[in-house]
Amino acid sequence: MGKNLETPNEANRVILRLYIAGQTPKSLVAISNLKKICVEHLNGRYKIDVIDLMKNPALARDHQILAIPTLVRQLPPPIRKIIGDLSNTEQVVVGLDIRPLEVKRTRADDSGDKSGKGTSR
Repeated sequence: MGKNLETPNEANRVILRLYIAGQTPKSLVAISNLKKICVEHLNGRYKIDVIDLMKNPALARDHQILAIPTLVRQLPPPIRKIIGDLSNTEQVVVGLDIRPLEVKRTRADDSGDKSGKGTSR
């Protein structure tokens, strides 16, 4: 179906499919960014399938791909989709549910507002 980039650890893997359209600069950046994110956050527990829709355009319809590049997390459920070149690492990590986003403190937190509502603007 596509290029298969496997890692040695077979148990508890995250199965990812990256849909691209040829070897465009944006596709190459997405592949590079995805590999980097997997190495840094998944500790060898991943499998990446790169699917080139230029070679098999029917897969776009069959897999409901509306934009490219699109990353789909097949396993574990639920399926999650991220569109773009994956350059915002934190957004990808949160979108894939690899680890929770670190909560940033706001001025409302520091002002003693305990209502949880913060201040309105």
